[in-house]
Amino acid sequence: MLRFLLQRILAAIPILFILSVVTFAIIHSRPGDYGDYVYSMLTSRGVSTTEAERVAEAARVQYGLNDSAPVQYVRWITGIVTRGDFGFSFYYNRPVGDIVAERLPRTLALALTCHILATLIGVSLGILAATRQYSWADTALSFLSFIGMTVPRFLLAIIILYVLAFKMNAQNFGTFFSPQYGGAPWSWAKFVDLLQHIWPVVFIATFGGLAYNMRVMRANLLDTLNAQYVETARAKGLPDSTVILRHAVPNALHPLVAYQGVAMPYMLTGEIEVAIIFSLATVGPAIVASMAVGDVYVTSTFMLVLAATLIVGNIISDLLLAALDPR
Repeated sequence: MLRFLLQRILAAIPILFILSVVTFAIIHSRPGDYGDYVYSMLTSRGVSTTEAERVAEAARVQYGLNDSAPVQYVRWITGIVTRGDFGFSFYYNRPVGDIVAERLPRTLALALTCHILATLIGVSLGILAATRQYSWADTALSFLSFIGMTVPRFLLAIIILYVLAFKMNAQNFGTFFSPQYGGAPWSWAKFVDLLQHIWPVVFIATFGGLAYNMRVMRANLLDTLNAQYVETARAKGLPDSTVILRHAVPNALHPLVAYQGVAMPYMLTGEIEVAIIFSLATVGPAIVASMAVGDVYVTSTFMLVLAATLIVGNIISDLLLAALDPR
């Protein structure tokens, strides 16, 4: 197992390198740069075009934006490998590493929460639907999974935001806490306040993953229940609950365990989409803001981190699959 883990980690290094090159090239190919953002911002404030162009050119020189894309990439990736330095953010005027350290844990915590909920609830509902095939419960759950897999998450977020803002007069959007709890020590009241602010993100990101898990679990379990060893277990007189939970369900979980490698990035993208709508201080709004102003180092770093998350998720799913089925 240790040898397998080391092989996967070593294989991930060139993959990350290729992804970093492709990501940086795609982001750098957009028209304009941070200097153009500075120029447009100054001219919109009434500064003369000559002075705005001078300041914009000074910003390009300061941040090395006049260098070619390969030179900028080598400078960025060298800083990451040798010093753990992800570069400096033009827009936030802070080291990129500080922005990642501030926003990424929030995104990962939300995505992991959604992932756990989607897996536990989805698998449970999938077992319920499979064991009651063609019943009203199966029909209702199948309709629920169809809605969860087809409705775009950003659309659901906009609908919930509209209802909260215009129908329920909710306030304090874009924050994790109400003003009175922002700097307060942790307490039960502060935890409840946190749940009141993040429940739309958790619900929407969980809904899509839950629907997929339920649909796959239902199909896998129906196939497994028709297997010969399940019929043999029933013929021996074992209780139906024992046959399902001890014999059928573990074998039906194999495809779902393999899917977990891409489930976490799916939850990350779901959290990012919803966080952008609700303007939460997580990875999503930072990516959008950095792309809008040409802050390539912030965007490239976050994309690289998300790619690393995908690779780590696949490694973990392979290990879980090996533990579940030693063959």
